[in-house]
Amino acid sequence: MRKLIYLTILALAPAAAGAQDATQQLAPQQAQPQQQYTQAAQPKFGYLSYSKALEAMPDYAVAKKNLESLRAQYEAETKRSEDEFNAKYEDFLDVQKELDTPILRKRQSELQELLHKSVSFKREAERLLKQAEADMYAPLRKRLDDILRKIATERGYAFILNTDGDALPYVSSLYGEDITTLVRDNF
Repeated sequence: MRKLIYLTILALAPAAAGAQDATQQLAPQQAQPQQQYTQAAQPKFGYLSYSKALEAMPDYAVAKKNLESLRAQYEAETKRSEDEFNAKYEDFLDVQKELDTPILRKRQSELQELLHKSVSFKREAERLLKQAEADMYAPLRKRLDDILRKIATERGYAFILNTDGDALPYVSSLYGEDITTLVRDNF
């Protein structure tokens, strides 16, 4: 049994040595691309606050005003619905002791339905407002994206970073350029 183990080890030893040679031969080749990358020119990039650039667009104020007007309409309707529910609920509380059981249950059911409709409307209004906001700002975002694409192409940027949300705490001025002014000049 020992002879068999020794023979197996002896048979595998040349294969292991060959694998080490192959690994050593590959290692210098793998190191070359890393050296080439460090020797290549570093990519240039631009950066800006996307939200501030969007807010600086001339059409932004109009879209924001329209959105606020729509929001005010939904809030007024929500308030009206809440006031209607509160008035009916107060009336119900005033007369509930005098009502017969079937009428009491009917009124409770009406109040529950009114409350459910009010909550449903509120959710739907929130969804519609979000959709309206996306729809109103979509053309502005597309225009800003087109401007950014144009600037990146003209300046030879590899990419443009958005600094919103403290996503870019440090930028080297050797590689990155603040393009806020360039973007504003293209509006």
